[in-house]
Amino acid sequence: MTALTSARTKRRIAPYLFVAPFVAVFLAFSIYPLIFTARLSFTNWRGFGAAEWVGWDNYTYLLGNAGFWSSLGNSSVLWMLIIPVQLVLALLAAVLLNNSKLRLRGFYRVAFIVPFVTPLVAIAQIWVVVFDQNYGAVNGLLNIIGLPDVGWLTTSEWSKPTLALLFIWKTTGFIVLILLSGLQSIDASVYEAASLDGASPARKLWSMTVPLLRRTIMFAVILQTLAVFQMFAEPFVVTQGGPYGSTTTAGYYLYNHITRADLGTGAANSFLLVIIVMALSLVFVRLLRAKD
Repeated sequence: MTALTSARTKRRIAPYLFVAPFVAVFLAFSIYPLIFTARLSFTNWRGFGAAEWVGWDNYTYLLGNAGFWSSLGNSSVLWMLIIPVQLVLALLAAVLLNNSKLRLRGFYRVAFIVPFVTPLVAIAQIWVVVFDQNYGAVNGLLNIIGLPDVGWLTTSEWSKPTLALLFIWKTTGFIVLILLSGLQSIDASVYEAASLDGASPARKLWSMTVPLLRRTIMFAVILQTLAVFQMFAEPFVVTQGGPYGSTTTAGYYLYNHITRADLGTGAANSFLLVIIVMALSLVFVRLLRAKD
């Protein structure tokens, strides 16, 4: 009887033992930093010494700071420049790659993902060279056809589109793979029935593919919204947040608090970004979720 009870006890405990390593890592590297950051956001701390409790002062300072709102505005403009264009390009590419008659389909899939797995700093350095106003290849091509130089990285008008182009080139392949996985889950008989009814390829794409991919598109939009508002390495390497703060994104503005060792305000800034992105994500879920 004792042996039977012991065996039952071991079977009950075994699942908890298997998940214990994950729970320990999750608590140590996710929950604890989150709680620590939440507490830190209500203090004035420079990274050493005792933290001074300041209550809501960090939040009120940020909400009344023009630089904070300017960084959110820059990220919002980049979002509008990136997300619609990227979704259209990724959807068209995924539809083409999903065609079983396409030759070298495996090669194209690998080619699309190469920019995503390439180190971002290397790509950003290439961008700096290619779009240099004086010696860049892009302005060199413009000069050949008689057009003047453009300050791609030195003017407020062109810095955001240039940064958006870098982000699109870097991450579109990943979105293509996400949409491609969604396409492969759609039953082929749906398209066969539409073909029998005389539906054109464009009609199938708009009236069938897009609605059936609504959940996948929603996931991609939320994922890229997080990436755009956290964007840091691109402006850090390419424009250093300039010119005149035109590419100071929300992520780059958060980094400025760290360089000044203003960790309390930085923690409050990060929590405000979390709230904003969560609110945007809920809006996207509401707008893009598939109907039963």
